[in-house]
Order: sequence, then structure tokens, then C-alpha cells
Amino acid sequence: MARLVVVTALGLALALLGERFVALRNRLNASREVEAVDLPNCRFIKGVEAGSEDIDILPNGLAFLSVGLKFPGLQSFAPEKPGGILMMDLNQESPRALELRVSRGFDLASFNPHGISTFIDKDDTVYLFVANHPEFKSTVEIFKFEEEENSLLHLKTLRHELLPSVNDIVAVGPEHFYATNSHYFSDIFLKYLEVYLNLRWTNVIYYSPEDVRVVAEGFDSANGINMSPDKKYVYVADSLAHEIHVMEKQANWSLTEVKVLHLDTIVDNLSIDPSTGDLWVGCHPNGQKLFIYDPGNPPASQVLRIQNVLSERPTVSTVYANNGSVLQGSSVGSVYGGKLLIGTLYHRALQCQL
Repeated sequence: MARLVVVTALGLALALLGERFVALRNRLNASREVEAVDLPNCRFIKGVEAGSEDIDILPNGLAFLSVGLKFPGLQSFAPEKPGGILMMDLNQESPRALELRVSRGFDLASFNPHGISTFIDKDDTVYLFVANHPEFKSTVEIFKFEEEENSLLHLKTLRHELLPSVNDIVAVGPEHFYATNSHYFSDIFLKYLEVYLNLRWTNVIYYSPEDVRVVAEGFDSANGINMSPDKKYVYVADSLAHEIHVMEKQANWSLTEVKVLHLDTIVDNLSIDPSTGDLWVGCHPNGQKLFIYDPGNPPASQVLRIQNVLSERPTVSTVYANNGSVLQGSSVGSVYGGKLLIGTLYHRALQCQL
């Protein structure tokens, strides 16, 4: 009888693991290929050689690029080089991405930037928020942008038990932001385990000096986050669920879900066109290729544009797609003045004319 119980338990466990494996392949879109969609006048952005995971553009056309992200198991073309923040002036005819100097005292050697967001205060001070992973831990760094000196003044490092695995940020004040945790655990092994088991424990946090709390939860893998131009709605990308959640912001900063957009691709960072409210989404058509890197069969890139996102029938169109022969592992698409910047997890970056 005891043997029968053991065999039965083992069989159930193996069946569960097998089912989780098949489900994970589906969540990764492991069999998907992408049809090419080209744009005119695309060129590589000089100065970006090993990824530009996130891009945020100021109203005056200055673009910040988060470069050099590293994560255990993730491909890196510059494993020994620390990450950094680059800046481009999109008003120039042929802008080059230049690295911003960071004030003394900040640990540049362990700088591992992920998602970024800017906030412009009433006095026109520009704050840059950076999700950082020094030694694969999780912090949020707040900088002041000093435009005349092309530098960043480090103001504060934030750590909190509710921020174990920050992926992206949308800043709503000088020390206030929403952040996504793409994993519930901080331990690397447990991160992979929760993804495999599809625990759906990831969340969105609201942070202020006075109040830190969970404002949305139950995501498979909460990733990119951004806010509508009128500041009434927050958009959250759930990568492995292939979804974008539209959340209404309440007066107390809580979020109430309004709708969910179901897509057929792995959604990463979300950018907003401030003039139209359109969502621009960096996507991974095939996540398995992204994490199991094969230079002979590299991960594809895709950028979606979502128009009328609050309507009953939003329009979803693929603006750019490539099988990896040009650009590998797109993570963000941001627009300004008829230009589209496409960043990647660990490859190069493109500037295209729309």
C-alpha cells in the first residue's frame, strides 16, 4: 500500500511538471516565427552595442536610454562592462547616444539598470528613476538630470521589502512612483521556479515616502508600466500572459482594473505618444529564443502600436518586425517627432523614420 501511495504521488508530480512544461512553452510562444515588417531609413544608434532595455523621451526631445542590463541566464555581449544611462538629442539630424556622467559616490561598478522613468517637477527639475540590480539585487535609484553638464546627480537609493524584483517604473512625483515586480521572490532559483509553476504572484507597488503598498496583483509576470497623458490611467504589461491591463488611478493612488487587452506576443516595455495617447509596445515574438540564445537562430523583434486603447475596439498594428537578422530581442519602442527608437534586452538599438 505504501508503495502504491509513493508511485501515485510520483506520477501526479510528474504529470504536473509535464503540464507546467507544456504551459510554459505556450507562454513563451516557443514555436512562433514572425513575418517581417520593415520601416524606411532605419539605422543603428551609435554608442549602443549591448542592449538598451528601456527608453524614456522628454517633451523637448532628449531621450534617456538604459543600457547594459545583465541577469543570470540572459545573454550579454559585454558581460564585464557595467551598465549606464545614455542620452540622445532627437532634434539633431544624426544624433549619437552619449553616456551621462554620474556624480561621485554612486557605485558605477555595480550599476545594472533596467526600467527607467522621468518626472518633471513644477520648477522644471527633471528627475530620472532607475530600476537597478546591483549584484542582482533590487533598488530604485533617483537622479536629478543636470542638462548643462550632461550629468546625473544621484539623490537617493530606495530599498523596500515590497520591491524584491523591480522591473519597470512610472514616476508620479519627486519621490513617488508605481513599480512592477516581475517576480515575487528575490532568490534567483525561486524566480525561475515561480515562472515555471506560473504562480501569478507578481504585482504593482505604489511608493511614496509616507506610503508603500500593493495596488494590483495576480500577474503572471508584471513588466512594463506607464501612464496615460491625462494621468487618469495606468497601463501594465503582463509579459508571459500576453496581456496589457488598463487600470484607472484613484484619488488615493489605488488602481482599479478597467479592461485587459489580449495579444499574441510577449509584451515588454510600454511607451506613450503624448500627443495621441497611443501605446507603443516593445515585444518578443518568441521568448524561448530570447532566453536560450542561439546566434544561428536569434530572438526576433517586434513593435506594436495600439490606438484608441480605451475604446471598445482598440486598433493593434505591427509597426516593425524582424526575425533577428537585424535586431534581436526588442524590449521597447518610443516615438518622438516622426522617429521611432527601438531598444533591446542585450543587442543593439535602431532609429527609424515613421
